[in-house]
Amino acid sequence: MTAPVFVVDHFDSAGPGYVLDGPEGRHAVSVKRLQPGEEVVLTDGAGRYAVCEVTGSEGKDRLIVRMGGIREEPEPTPRITVVQALPKGDRGELAVETMTEVGVDAIVPWQAARCITQWRGERGLKALGKWRATAREAGKQSRRVRFPEVADAATTKQVAALLAKADFAAVLHSDFAHESLPLATAELPAEGEIVLVVGPEGGVARDELALFEEAGARACVLGPTVLRTSTAGTAATALLLGRTGRWS
Repeated sequence: MTAPVFVVDHFDSAGPGYVLDGPEGRHAVSVKRLQPGEEVVLTDGAGRYAVCEVTGSEGKDRLIVRMGGIREEPEPTPRITVVQALPKGDRGELAVETMTEVGVDAIVPWQAARCITQWRGERGLKALGKWRATAREAGKQSRRVRFPEVADAATTKQVAALLAKADFAAVLHSDFAHESLPLATAELPAEGEIVLVVGPEGGVARDELALFEEAGARACVLGPTVLRTSTAGTAATALLLGRTGRWS
């Protein structure tokens, strides 16, 4: 089993003898009950990390480690961004959690026309905070050292602008009457940016799809079945990671 991952704010003042405290230290000492000699990984969540050996603990929330050299994981390529329409209830956090575990690089919440959920004012800020906290926790659980970025909620025009800049852009589309390309056979770039749009439960509206196609995106299908919006992004990301060689 790989070593557990804990998050630090920065490594600027880190020395060989490092104390992990606060909520992360409490989790390491009181929940994980780590013992001297065990290995842990400390990361800033942005690619920098250090493999460390536990040397002891103090109280219930201070883990003392011997830190190895600080390393940096290269940015993956091609980079995969999923534009996720806002699902109902807690399905948004489920989508973020599983996409993070699979290996997505960035998530953009999208207020699509057919979204029942609305992110407005304080409610929107709270929901965005939950998505970001979920990405952080799922990143730790899946032993990542580079967590996915969760952007501010985007409008349809902002999504179209994002698609226009991508090296490959696709909209997952469940309307089999529409001329859709199987994502499993689409020609993918070896590097650069892949952007994938996942619509809401009611599907991507016609005017949205037209705007996205005008920006250069292709309408794509995953297979003969229709997935929920909270699982489609995870399935598509896994397919892309396998096809681009990032899972090889």
